[in-house]
Amino acid sequence: MAQKLRRKNTSPPPATRLLLIRHGEVEARYQGIFGGRIDMNLSPRGKRQAKILAGYLRGKTIDAVYASPMKRVQQTLAPTLKNGGHEQTIVPDLCEIDFGDWTGLNWIAVRDKFHFAVHEWLHQIDKPGAPNGESGKTFRARVEPCLREIVANHRGQNVAIFCHGGVIRMLLAILLELPLPKTNSFEVEYASITQVALHPHMAEVELLNFTPWRDLVA
Repeated sequence: MAQKLRRKNTSPPPATRLLLIRHGEVEARYQGIFGGRIDMNLSPRGKRQAKILAGYLRGKTIDAVYASPMKRVQQTLAPTLKNGGHEQTIVPDLCEIDFGDWTGLNWIAVRDKFHFAVHEWLHQIDKPGAPNGESGKTFRARVEPCLREIVANHRGQNVAIFCHGGVIRMLLAILLELPLPKTNSFEVEYASITQVALHPHMAEVELLNFTPWRDLVA
């Protein structure tokens, strides 16, 4: 007796989507410097950016939220958590890169003191790293395990990662298999969203540096 053959399900698994979200604008005295591990607050404008960001995210499906413990990130995330429906997982290894002796200096001061062109800062971070700070190798060694664990725990889900500009650059370098200095081609503004869909065969950038506070507000 002939038996019917069952068709195998050939549809691809759902993509895992990562929303990489940078904190809002920081207080004026820390703008334009290598802030790194300085635990600064948001500016009044940064707090407004956070509220607009939260309003945008309210209409999105988010299955999990991970965040750096630093104040500027926690203050950016607060309105989103206030809207309800989300709890955060704080991950210390999502803190911003340690800029070592560059910390607190502006771009011109770093250029003059350490003798490299401003646009080469990511090359310096990559190799050898800021003096008494993290190199690209050590930075990646603490960020990549966080990324791999988040992806493994949330396959096929949408995950928001609230963190820092440097961390987002490192995450993109890992996901897109790029040298860290290549991410200098991407702008990562305050309170911006960069969305990456992870498929079995590739990572696809669906949003890059999307800023609800600027792009959705007249």
